[in-house]
This record gives sequence, structure tokens and C-alpha cells, in this order.
Amino acid sequence: MKITTQRFGDLMIPEEKIITMPKPVLGFEHLKRYCLIEREDTAPFLWFQSIDDPAVAFIIVNPVYFYSDYRIEVNPKEIEELDISDVRMVETYVIVTIPADPSQMTINLQGPILINTETRLAKQLVLVNSEYGVRNRLIADGEKVPVESVVEENAEAPVLV
Repeated sequence: MKITTQRFGDLMIPEEKIITMPKPVLGFEHLKRYCLIEREDTAPFLWFQSIDDPAVAFIIVNPVYFYSDYRIEVNPKEIEELDISDVRMVETYVIVTIPADPSQMTINLQGPILINTETRLAKQLVLVNSEYGVRNRLIADGEKVPVESVVEENAEAPVLV
């Protein structure tokens, strides 16, 4: 399937790489299909590109990369909704917010996105009784910003994950 994106131009997306969110990202309820785009120059960050809207692409990251003790509980209803038969086939990501000053970027640990890599079903959870917040800093004060390229718009061709 050919899609047009605002950030990466035209991309060919194999059908088996399309991720479906029956219950979409909060605030983007009209967007149900996405793909993951990985670029070497922005690792460990990925792009969660909407297929339904070329202008919408979330920057996401595996939270364990920054919060090694990050753990969530997934209730049986959510496991059923994602058709999870093997938890090892589930990947967890969180949305990154990058303001004008990248040293102030945050991640939403309270609203992780789970992707079943077998079925390509995904869902954003809302951890209501969690110690995690929606704006957790990625970079401590005074620490060097390692990901300035994440906000660049022009770069090498993306790789689908």
C-alpha cells in the first residue's frame, strides 16, 4: 500500500506492517491505522505514523530505554482486546513530547501503547492507578541532549519496523 506522509513523503507499506488500533490514541479517535518507522539517526526513537492522516506521526520509544524499572499491569480484558496469546510478542512504547527546547522533552508513562506484533493490533492503555505520570522528563537538568536529530524534518529514508 502506498501512503503519503507529511514528514517522509511517499512510502510503500506492506499490508502485514499495518498496525490497527480498534480503540485509537486518545484525542485521535478518527485515526485507526499506523505503521512503525525506524531511522538509524533517531534511535532509540521510532515514528508511529498514521496511515489515515499524513500529518500525524507520534515519536515513540520503548520506556525501558529510559526507565529500566518501568512495569505495567495489563488486565485480562485488554489482553483479550489485543488478542495476546504470548506476552513475548507484545511491544510497549510511550509517546514522546518534544518542545522547542529538546532538553525539556517528556514521555507519557501513564499512557503506554501496546502492540501485539503477531496480530498487529495495538491499544493505548490509561494506567489510572499508577505511579507514572504523563510528563516524565527524559533528560535530567544539565545532561547533554543526545537526540537533537529527532526533531529534524529532512533525513535519510525511513525503515519500516
